Amino acid sequence: MIVKDYTEMSKLAADAVVGLLESKPAAVLGLATGSTPIGLYEELVQRYHHGLDFSQVTTFNLDEYYGLASDHPTSYHYYMQQHLFQYLNIPATSINIPNGATPEPAGECRSYEAKIAKVGGIDLQVLGIGTNGHIGFNEPGTPFGNTTSLVNLAPATIEANSRFFERREDVPRQALSMGIRSIMNCRRIVLLANGENKANAIAAAVEGPISETLPASVLQLHPDCTFILDQAAAKNLTHSRG
Repeated sequence: MIVKDYTEMSKLAADAVVGLLESKPAAVLGLATGSTPIGLYEELVQRYHHGLDFSQVTTFNLDEYYGLASDHPTSYHYYMQQHLFQYLNIPATSINIPNGATPEPAGECRSYEAKIAKVGGIDLQVLGIGTNGHIGFNEPGTPFGNTTSLVNLAPATIEANSRFFERREDVPRQALSMGIRSIMNCRRIVLLANGENKANAIAAAVEGPISETLPASVLQLHPDCTFILDQAAAKNLTHSRG
């Protein structure tokens, strides 16, 4: 789905969440971080103020930097509180984000998968995409069969995320991330992308071969996956649709 701009992309993504909650108030949402979904979260806050209820919702975040405490200002726990959770009525006990400060990352990853399974899986997963085609923190070369695990971040990802840190060397080199199999198990996926810097990755993900060298290409195999793209992100598609 190709839209005019970032604002329209964010509103359409919010419409998808609203539609789900209207049919299933106790839905399980998978959430992403970074700059792309901020507009979506602003839309959801506005709709909450107009009566949208999140009190029965359960959330699972895609990932968290390994080695950062939850109160660190560049952690994804902090990000989610700042951009979304502090404004909504989601119970704190229903919010799930990997614990980046765990001394036992393997055990944390197994526990995270078990929590997702216990609630019956994720109904709607929001995704962004990296310039190298990563989804979550699943970098090029990640096996499609991976579940939540401790992963090494690619140089391109470290460089892209350095804008959120005072110094490039402060960016963590590892993260806890839902795996590609975990993502593919979600019942519905909405991937958001805006900006010309995402155009090559989008074209490869949508129209290129399905390959572990481009993790997002696996989404071609998902039965209910929607890409919502602004015109700049969609500019390299050869079969673009509105």
